[in-house]
Formats: sequence, C-alpha cells, structure tokens
Amino acid sequence: MTSGTVCEAGVPERSRAVSIGRPPWWAPLLALLVGGLITADLLAGGVLERLDFWVSDAVRGWGLRDSAAYPVFWAVTQLGGRGAILIVLSVLVGYLAWRHRTAVPLLRVLLALGTLTIGVYAVKFGTGRTAPGHPDELFFHVDGASFPSGHVANAVIMWGVARWLAVEYGLPARVQRAFWWLSVAGPIATGVSMVSLDFHWVTDAVVGAAVGIVLLGVVHALDALVLSRWFGARAGRQPA
Repeated sequence: MTSGTVCEAGVPERSRAVSIGRPPWWAPLLALLVGGLITADLLAGGVLERLDFWVSDAVRGWGLRDSAAYPVFWAVTQLGGRGAILIVLSVLVGYLAWRHRTAVPLLRVLLALGTLTIGVYAVKFGTGRTAPGHPDELFFHVDGASFPSGHVANAVIMWGVARWLAVEYGLPARVQRAFWWLSVAGPIATGVSMVSLDFHWVTDAVVGAAVGIVLLGVVHALDALVLSRWFGARAGRQPA
C-alpha cells in the first residue's frame, strides 16, 4: 500500500490546476468567532432573530413550495445532501483506491463524515432551534434541530474533501476545476435554496457554513497530524 501524499503517489506539483482548499489558519478562527457571535445573539433574542423572521415571511410570500419551481430548488438543496455527495465520493474514492492502491482517500472521507456528524449535531442538540413554521419559539429544546444547517455544513466539508483528493492525486484539470466550483458554489447554492424554500432560517445557513469551515480545518489538521503521517511512516518501513 502506498502513501497518500502527493510526492509518494507520484503526482507532480505542476499538475495542480487549483489549490487543495485547506483553509488558512485564520479562516476557522474567523468562522468560529462569527458563528459564536450569531449564536449568542440568537440565544439572547437579538436583532438577528428579527432578521430571520423578516426573511422567512418574505420567502413564504413567494410560494415556492407550491410552485412549479419547487423541484428545481429542491434539487439544488441536494448539493448539500449527504446521499448525493456520497455517491460522487464513492466513485472518486473507488477510482483513487484502484489507481493508487491506497486507502487514504477512503479514510479521509470517513474522518470528514465522523467530524461532521459529531460537530454539527453537537450544536444542533445544544441549541435545539426549531425550523421556520414552528408555531411557538425559535429555540425549542424538545424537538428543535434546525441550527445550524447540516446541508450547508455538509457541502462545505464533503465537497472540500472531494476537491482536496482531486487535486492531490492529480486528476485532469477539468475535474479539479469542477470540484473547485462545487466546493465554492455548492454551499452557497444549497444555503440560498434552503432559505428560499423556507426550510431554514438565514442564520442557520450562515452558521452552517461557519461550522463547515471550522470542521474542514479540523479534518485537514487531523490528516496532517495523524493519518498521512501514519501512512507515511508505514510506507517508509523496511520489510522484516
């Protein structure tokens, strides 16, 4: 089994059409700060709560849920759907495993899934926020799980990992650019569609993106500290 690093996989640096998309050190810190401030404001019933109500009332007036445009908007929300992304990642990981004889892409995807599930649901259950249309409160600790948007966080992390793998393993430039677009436009399109259909509050989508950036940084850090280092050490061992 070979290592998952670029040099050991035999992929030259010049084959990179885009960057791997690892968040710079300040991006997760900024995302954490923004997410924390928004959460604090919402828990205090601040101005952002009123903004959420205003946007929700506006988009409800559009009536997209009952229009012919609904299937289109719903399809766009699936850019952040775990099932849709995992189908693409299964093909990508399967190809890389066959081509490079390495389990690193699969382990990175599993690491991202675990980090995403733990991180997002910790916030969801910690706040207990209900989705638009709930008859009572914004924060309802019995059955609320709207905050943050898991679809947006999922789009940030999983398309980010797909882009990372496509670039690191030197896939064709058009494939790298396609995943770059999905890693950037996917979360935005998902968030806009979820809010337009009144499935989520605006702040759900924004904090979902912030959580996604933080967790993508965590996945990159864990890979550098543990996963790639362990596989690199294994690749460097002499046979007994």
